[in-house]
Amino acid sequence: PDAYPYFFIDTNANGAIDEGEAAFPNAYNAWTPRLLQAAYNYQLSIKDPGAFAHGNKYIVQLLFDSLADLNTRLASPIDMSAMHRDDAGHFAGNTEAFRHWDGEEDGGIVPNTCVRCHTATGLPMFLANNGSTIAQPASNGFHCSTCHDEANWPARYQIASVTMPSGRSVTFGEGADSNLCISCHQGRESTASVNRAIGSAEPDAITEGLRFRNVHYFAAGATLFGNEAQGMYQFADREYLGQNMHPASMGGTMNNCVACHDTHALEVNVATCATCHTGITDVREIRMPVDAVDYDGDGNAAEPLDQEIATMADAVYAALQDYAANTVGTPIVYDAYAYPYFFADANGNGQLDEGESGYSTWTPRGLIAAYNYQYVQKDPGAFAHNGRYVIQVLYDTLAYLGVDVTGMTRP
Repeated sequence: PDAYPYFFIDTNANGAIDEGEAAFPNAYNAWTPRLLQAAYNYQLSIKDPGAFAHGNKYIVQLLFDSLADLNTRLASPIDMSAMHRDDAGHFAGNTEAFRHWDGEEDGGIVPNTCVRCHTATGLPMFLANNGSTIAQPASNGFHCSTCHDEANWPARYQIASVTMPSGRSVTFGEGADSNLCISCHQGRESTASVNRAIGSAEPDAITEGLRFRNVHYFAAGATLFGNEAQGMYQFADREYLGQNMHPASMGGTMNNCVACHDTHALEVNVATCATCHTGITDVREIRMPVDAVDYDGDGNAAEPLDQEIATMADAVYAALQDYAANTVGTPIVYDAYAYPYFFADANGNGQLDEGESGYSTWTPRGLIAAYNYQYVQKDPGAFAHNGRYVIQVLYDTLAYLGVDVTGMTRP
């Protein structure tokens, strides 16, 4: 680091600078683009001795990417399995949840409707102002003070109950830490908001001004509380399960967010699940409840609940496509990563192609089916949060679309 030009030929290949090697005539001269990029990032990390404070996460990302790139050409790649490029979810400031507003005309300002869950200061502001927030600059992930009350450090904010998008209040118990989690993890739509959008329109009438209602992401709290939150679209003539509770015989304490997820890393505590669900290494292997009901009617009563839900969700999408093409007259296609998610399938090939625009010929029936399908896609842990509630809604959605549900079982 103290001898220009810093990188030299290791003439005896011993990995150390020996007398005579750190000289300009011995400057390294066999550069490839890949090697130059790695050397540049290494030098960058060395020449800012305060990098740990100035942009520590950024430097980690650069070094991680350089190592991964070099590994593609090494005969014996470096084991990176225990390394992490990014912080855990809430602190991963490089992710879409925090970077969505970068480069916009307003200079990366997060609007007041998004501040609560997408900035470090949003939740404390929301709690201090009875649910009101104002626009804030984008954050580089959450801070400790997002959940910990600085005035009473290190205590967490105490929340008695949380109002869901449906207008209903739910709680894990007054002051429970998990109430903090569902202050954001609740989605942005509900049975009530879908009904308001539909109004008095007839189920199969193409309705002017009707647009897709997107539940948003990770509405785990609404899923977990089921009928108490009514996050999915529930049909008025049907009954639905409420809060998902582990019975005492199956670890009755596993009934809230922080019991199942690591508070900071967010990962599921699989080892805790395995104390009852013996032998599992992934929560998606769990059949919950432990029964022998073939909910999706595919002949496999032993598959994980995640797969039961996936089969029924796929059936909803297939039925929605059939309904859109043959009843509405405008084929529909879905893309989970492209807003507004549902598009008019102009050529009817079942794929989103360049130039195909957002779906606009909505009927109430089509909107309800699309909403419930999207809900399941956007809560990847729905099978664990309240799997049987989700199956109830999917079963009813299929029946609403005219699908023969003989062979399926509604919990």
